[in-house]
Amino acid sequence: MTDYSMNEKMIIIQYAIKKYENEDTIIEKLKSILSEKDIQRSIDTLIGTQKVRRIGPEVIQNNESHTELPELPDNLKSTIDAL
Repeated sequence: MTDYSMNEKMIIIQYAIKKYENEDTIIEKLKSILSEKDIQRSIDTLIGTQKVRRIGPEVIQNNESHTELPELPDNLKSTIDAL
């Protein structure tokens, strides 16, 4: 696993949420990149900062009406494309 900064982890998760929305699918896809603890912690932080919202028990979405999706850094593009 690559060491990502907290900011990079948040960006990876936001783009994974944009791609999949189902929380279980997101966690499965990201397990090869991040630890499950990091994934859960980042999702909770994103929800707490209102960058992500929970829609029902399993669906999460980026709260794009509240905040824009961050710009994807070049070093994360291949990671996101591989999801």
